[in-house]
Amino acid sequence: MEKKTRSMGLSFWLALLIVVVTATLMVAVSLRWLRLHIYLEQFTLHHWFSWTGTLFIAFFTPAYYFLKRRYATRMRTWLKLHVFGNLLSVMLISIHFAQHISRPPQAYPDLGTGVALYAAMITLVATGFLMRFGSPPGLGKGVRFVHTGITLSFYLIIGVHILHGLNII
Repeated sequence: MEKKTRSMGLSFWLALLIVVVTATLMVAVSLRWLRLHIYLEQFTLHHWFSWTGTLFIAFFTPAYYFLKRRYATRMRTWLKLHVFGNLLSVMLISIHFAQHISRPPQAYPDLGTGVALYAAMITLVATGFLMRFGSPPGLGKGVRFVHTGITLSFYLIIGVHILHGLNII
């Protein structure tokens, strides 16, 4: 029992550290202390970050759902990969988001689908954090319901966001 508590404590502090680093990077990008508008091929570095994070979330989240049921004996491994992989993906996507919201007024992008997508993602992180590290008594099933519902919305918004970015809609 002591090992499990210590392990969860370490996981909690590492997850919290990733959240703090993400917020710090967002501030650094927003204040232009960290400039990531560097082109690699025809796209900027922050776009590559965003696509990397999105691809991990888009493919591993359904895989996690399958793997935790099919290979239940490895549940702890799948859960760690889900939690920390998604937190690192959120960090990459947050850097992209901060880059866009810090643009000057004359170059400000249309953020409609991006804001909706980011809000859904932050809600997923918050509800996931509560599910993994403990929610207030009585909120467990409600948090899980919101987490699952927002996950489905997140996938729909990603599709619309990509289509909007490609000027298809």
